[in-house]
Amino acid sequence: MPDYLDDLRLAHVLADAADAATTERFKALDLKVETKPDMTPVSEADKAAEELIRGHLKRARPRDAVLGEEYGVEGTGPRRWVIDPIDGTKNYVRGVPVWATLISLMEAGEGGFQPVVGVVSAPALGRRWWAARGHGAFTGRSLSSASRLHVSRVSELSDASFAYSSLSGWEEQGRLDGFLDLTREVWRTRAYGDFWPYMMVAEGAVDLCAEPELSLWDMAATAIVVTEAGGSFTGLDGRPGPHSGNAAASNGLLHDELLGYLNQRY
Repeated sequence: MPDYLDDLRLAHVLADAADAATTERFKALDLKVETKPDMTPVSEADKAAEELIRGHLKRARPRDAVLGEEYGVEGTGPRRWVIDPIDGTKNYVRGVPVWATLISLMEAGEGGFQPVVGVVSAPALGRRWWAARGHGAFTGRSLSSASRLHVSRVSELSDASFAYSSLSGWEEQGRLDGFLDLTREVWRTRAYGDFWPYMMVAEGAVDLCAEPELSLWDMAATAIVVTEAGGSFTGLDGRPGPHSGNAAASNGLLHDELLGYLNQRY
């Protein structure tokens, strides 16, 4: 089985380059922001970071395909890099430090493409998380200075911390009643949003999280970090991996209950 460690090292190099570019423009008074056709914002920093990553990949992995949020898919083949240059653009443009670059390598296999490497880098928080298939998940400053991640062992909803992004998406999908029932059963809820709840599930600080509507580039990197930390990452339909257009992540012990509440009246 491939060890993917060379790809993981490359992903860190890509994240370093993206961090430098995005940090330089964070809180810039002249930052240019546009509205995309789906009514979500995109900044010049989003575009610049993705172009930078694509340029590095073209030189280092010319045979691999690339899928990015801002510029779509380029190339074909059994290996595909998936990029979200800034996950949390709305935070980024308002000066909120909760945003990250998400970089994943996906490889063709049974059931389609599956993530085999993932790096989540949040420079404004001073945090980075990563994983490679079969090697576990880690957080730290670098590959040589890291600590291994493991999900929590909380086994009762009444003791669990549940994180989410917002209420509106659950209401639009007709899942709000089940969502609210879940919030009443757990010990604590917090709306951290975007990539961060998944990383907190991986490090055992949060026990479960979910979002009703996501794209592949929002999930590919976070999915492998959660699963390599011993957790579960599925769609709301229970399908493993980042392919369902939404996500549920947990320490595994609470996953069936999480899905049960979010689907109970749907």
